[in-house]
Amino acid sequence: MSTDEHMVYIVDDDPRIREALCELVASHGMQVTAFGSAGAYMAAQKPGAPACLVLDIELPDINGLDLQGLIAGGEHPPIVFITGHGDIPSTVRAIRHGAVDLLTKPFGDTELMAAIRTALAQDRARLAERAGLEALRLRYAALTPRERQVLPLVVSGLLNKQAAAELGISETTLQIHRRHVMRKLAAPSLADLVRIAERLEIPLTHSRHGERQ
Repeated sequence: MSTDEHMVYIVDDDPRIREALCELVASHGMQVTAFGSAGAYMAAQKPGAPACLVLDIELPDINGLDLQGLIAGGEHPPIVFITGHGDIPSTVRAIRHGAVDLLTKPFGDTELMAAIRTALAQDRARLAERAGLEALRLRYAALTPRERQVLPLVVSGLLNKQAAAELGISETTLQIHRRHVMRKLAAPSLADLVRIAERLEIPLTHSRHGERQ
């Protein structure tokens, strides 16, 4: 794992802990940067690389769990919580809202590094999914207006003749548009096209009638 492929963020108000954690993470060949408060972390510029946030719960400006709630649903890395006062309610709240783990100080180096690797793997998967969706949206943008009309009819399960009748075109013309849609969206089969439409959240406004082709 090269250091330019990821970033580990550490937020802890104790400078000794920040230094120790930075040394530990760096010793495993990982790129790391640390902050003394949640505000400093939020204000920092962050690259789009896979990342992990090692976050102390007890911070001077905002509770780490509250910060988790504030950034929930946004573009933020998976969180590994650390705390000197772990309790069951805090653990349940953290995990329920998506934290990878909550470690109580003093925790072992192996335990922390395992949690960090899990978080980085999750973020890599998230970014890959986002990149794939962006590529699909670009391909969808290349469809003509007519092809965008054909797509929801085809993935709704209508027969070619039914979809053609819906649009007031010939079945042959419908088939040509359908082939263009599948080529532009890189869909080898109808099943693939349906999955692509689901990812793009294309609304299915028609019910299937008759037998499948």
